[in-house]
Amino acid sequence: MKKHTKNLPAPNRDILKGALAGLIGGLVATAARTVAERVYPPHPELARQESKATKLMPWVLGAAAGAAYGALAELYPQVTDRHGANFGMTMMAVTHEGVLPALGLAERHAQQEGREQRSEMVTHVVYGVVCETVRVVARRAL
Repeated sequence: MKKHTKNLPAPNRDILKGALAGLIGGLVATAARTVAERVYPPHPELARQESKATKLMPWVLGAAAGAAYGALAELYPQVTDRHGANFGMTMMAVTHEGVLPALGLAERHAQQEGREQRSEMVTHVVYGVVCETVRVVARRAL
């Protein structure tokens, strides 16, 4: 008679190391996304007037999301499919369809102009791919 046991993570999986690698990836990815927004800005004709808190928010959110992604990747490696692009698109959906409009900090995606939608999509994919690339390198180093 076989005993049924819970599927436990493999011994080489370490959620804390994954979270740290994801945090590092999230910070580097936020820097890459910032550069990508300068190359392909959502509103090229408008200079954004941002407060210090508004400038800090993408860094905090990017680092926290990267850490959560890194921890999740330890348990469910399939979240890293498409080399992080899915993660970037998920971040766009969560932030631009949920969190930011709820806080009154952005319009819903459907209310944005075409260029703004494309810019958000491209820069979030850059975020996801860079986060995954750096996460893999950092995780191997840890």
